[in-house]
Amino acid sequence: MKAAGEERFPNLFKSGKIGNFPTKNRIKYGACCVSNYNNRDGTISERELARVRVITQTGCGIITNQGAYADPKGEGKAYYRQIALYDDRFMPQFEKIAGWIHEAGAVAIQQILHCGRYGGIDLGYCMQPSAVPQTLPHFRPPREMTKEDIKRTLKEYAAASARAIKVGFDGVEITSFMGYLLANFLSKFTNRRTDEYGGSLENRARFMRELIYVIKEAIGDRHILSVRLNGAELMDRYGGSTEEECLEMMKIAAAEGIDMISVTVGWQESPASSIGRDVAPGHWLYLSERAKREIPDVPIAFGARLADAEMADRALGEGKFDFWEVCRPLLADPQRIVKVRENRLDEIKPCIGCNYCLSRLFRDLPYLCTVNGELGHEVEPEYQITPTALHKRIMVIGGGPAGMECAATAAQRGHEVHLYEASDKLGGQLRVFADKDLANREDLHSLIAYYQTQLKKQGVEVHMSTPVTPELIRSVTPADIDAIVVAAGATVEKDARITGIERAVLAHDALDGRVAVGQKVAVVGGGKVGLVTAEHFAKEGHEVTIVEESRRLAEDVIPTWRWRHSQWVEDLNIKVFTQVRIKHISDGSVTVLDKNGDERVILADTVILAGNRKSRQELFLLAEFMSDEIHIIGDAVSPRGLHNAIHDGYKMGVRI
Repeated sequence: MKAAGEERFPNLFKSGKIGNFPTKNRIKYGACCVSNYNNRDGTISERELARVRVITQTGCGIITNQGAYADPKGEGKAYYRQIALYDDRFMPQFEKIAGWIHEAGAVAIQQILHCGRYGGIDLGYCMQPSAVPQTLPHFRPPREMTKEDIKRTLKEYAAASARAIKVGFDGVEITSFMGYLLANFLSKFTNRRTDEYGGSLENRARFMRELIYVIKEAIGDRHILSVRLNGAELMDRYGGSTEEECLEMMKIAAAEGIDMISVTVGWQESPASSIGRDVAPGHWLYLSERAKREIPDVPIAFGARLADAEMADRALGEGKFDFWEVCRPLLADPQRIVKVRENRLDEIKPCIGCNYCLSRLFRDLPYLCTVNGELGHEVEPEYQITPTALHKRIMVIGGGPAGMECAATAAQRGHEVHLYEASDKLGGQLRVFADKDLANREDLHSLIAYYQTQLKKQGVEVHMSTPVTPELIRSVTPADIDAIVVAAGATVEKDARITGIERAVLAHDALDGRVAVGQKVAVVGGGKVGLVTAEHFAKEGHEVTIVEESRRLAEDVIPTWRWRHSQWVEDLNIKVFTQVRIKHISDGSVTVLDKNGDERVILADTVILAGNRKSRQELFLLAEFMSDEIHIIGDAVSPRGLHNAIHDGYKMGVRI
């Protein structure tokens, strides 16, 4: 008997085939580059093995293991903890992974990854087709590959591929995603060679053709060879390849007998967004559709900015691609496919497209996920949701992300949880910003909806419009409550040293429509709160100025999202004054002092305070002797980001 989701999404759960290998469904787990969970010598850590165990239980019909570098020198190594497959000594751990994938009934593919322009992390230089300078300063100076370097690299790819097959993988994958070596040869930006490997499109594709040939020779025709190729580089600013040229590269790969093409988007240094939440879900589908139309006989995998099962099933049915390739959404919720199959879509924890995972990866840290506090800690028992040894009655104060995560997690373990929220809506600051954010608002709203579902499912008793006071706490404790968790968030503090401060309004009140906002607006604070506020009102047609005391904007914004705010500020003609502080607020203007002490008057009908965020810790201090135990999480500890709030809530929920 078919599961409910198989009936609802027949295209996703229809069997498929790649090369000689049948697949139980049309879903491919995409290798999320590298995890950075491993050891500096390229060996696979227990942390990674525990994570792989989780991956094998995702329900995907094809599972791709993360990219391994193939050269002993490490020129292809971009991350300190990237796994290696340049020697037989690495093979036993890969054999274990291939076995686990097969036990789960999935086709096993190993990615071989030379990071080219971004490689050489232990060497102080990188190798690429031409010595094109880096646009991002943290990467290594480039060296141009000689023909001997190219021949050696081809042999190393082939040898690593043969090892992968020998230990039990069904195939291998090579990738140009994110600007790695294969992309460097294909792109006009990084390939400026004048020999047979550069110049014309055919010549720039020579390395790829030779790579396909040597790998197919090494692994044999019976095994799979997949390639990930850009449908769009998004490198127009630097003279990169056009979308038409990218399509031609796919046609060349198909002519060489490739078994699957995964269509990807963007480079690490692309000045345009590719998979962030400022890109509409399904935006890039035209790339896979065109590839499928032009290359009908080769399976096409696709999943860029496509986390929605309904959209993916429809696209499969319409022939826009052959396999739904899922990566980051399965970091957010590893059980996503299982829940889709069981038609439990409202229980899926959404990937919100914030790219926190990439922010960490690009700084050579182990990748983590904003919404999944367990990710990367699967090997640690204290991060697992296990039945509680002692049943407790818990009061959680605050219905923002930290409070909701804590309440749902603690209740799942068997505690009796009561969640108190002062307002008439759940979501806290997240809801306010989700309502006004310029990016895809549904990403953030879907996270709030997920928590509402979980609170109900786990039996949390939610008390709305119930501000918690010391009197309320005394009325229910200690007889009725064993533990209190303060998740009251943060507010913006009015600086009493500023004359006329009573004329200013708080950002949350302005965004929520509780106060009227004039035509000319001065937003005090250039952090994430101020930026969302300024962008919203500028988009609504107000004349907006940001006043920031520090040297630059967005200092509390994750690195992969700062550029997006910078672009919005520019596009919306928002005026910016940095290294200034407020001296006086009057009717119609605000007076600021610059770093030299000189005064400047900025016209403003409304002054909105979005800086000097202050934690709401009063109840934590007052309730110390009102309960057996008391804890504090989220912004109530210190004003930080969404990932901090959710991780705090999760860690408290699994341990309390």
